[in-house]
Amino acid sequence: MTRVGPEGWFRRDGDRLVLELHVQPGAGRTAIAGLHGKRLKIRLAARAVDGAANACLVEFLAEALGVAKRNVVIETGETSRAKRVSVRGARGGPEALWRSEQGNPGSAVTPC
Repeated sequence: MTRVGPEGWFRRDGDRLVLELHVQPGAGRTAIAGLHGKRLKIRLAARAVDGAANACLVEFLAEALGVAKRNVVIETGETSRAKRVSVRGARGGPEALWRSEQGNPGSAVTPC
């Protein structure tokens, strides 16, 4: 069964959490930055060179959602700012990212 979140930027599909993201590589630090339309915006400190930004995104999401990096897969948007990412076995649900965005933008920060 697929359940869509209230803002449309995430949905549950079985054991997968599917995230609709807008990423901004080359930012000063990696952090949640709010919503960009119907997507969660994440600023990435890594530049979009040789897959560094995608690697940073995977590391950030894995840490924030309590899963191994191998459980975070960029399904679409490998070379785009608009990405669909699936996360298997997330201990922390999307609310972990949402709380960061709602209550204190920039609070979920990783150094990558």
